[in-house]
Amino acid sequence: MTDDCRFCQIVAGERPAHVLFEDERTLAFLDRNPAVTGHTIVIPREHEEGVLTIDDSTSAAVFETVRRVASALDATLEPDGFSVFHTTGPLVGTVEHAHVHLVPRFTDDEVSLSLPRNSIEPEEGDALTARVREQR
Repeated sequence: MTDDCRFCQIVAGERPAHVLFEDERTLAFLDRNPAVTGHTIVIPREHEEGVLTIDDSTSAAVFETVRRVASALDATLEPDGFSVFHTTGPLVGTVEHAHVHLVPRFTDDEVSLSLPRNSIEPEEGDALTARVREQR
């Protein structure tokens, strides 16, 4: 636990949260400032800085909790779909505790997760593919 981490404080019971699900590895709670009703945060109980850097078993536990809570939210709220995402780094977040956003989506919601799109030239795609494969 990190003393100044808001999510660690929720895990420790030192900060209130509307907990939807918890097990020995993960915790899922309603976002304090939701984009829509049911906007949920899923975290590992142990303090880790990013979803992409946690070990495989913790990652599997987090995404199993995402799946379980999405199923429960689907049955409860009957959304039109879900957006599931995580962000890392100082450009995109203020909490340095690994977390996944689970956002029920409705036809008339005002949530915008659009990305600008470009095209990729075949040579550029081939070059990037080769560079990434070298890193595995």
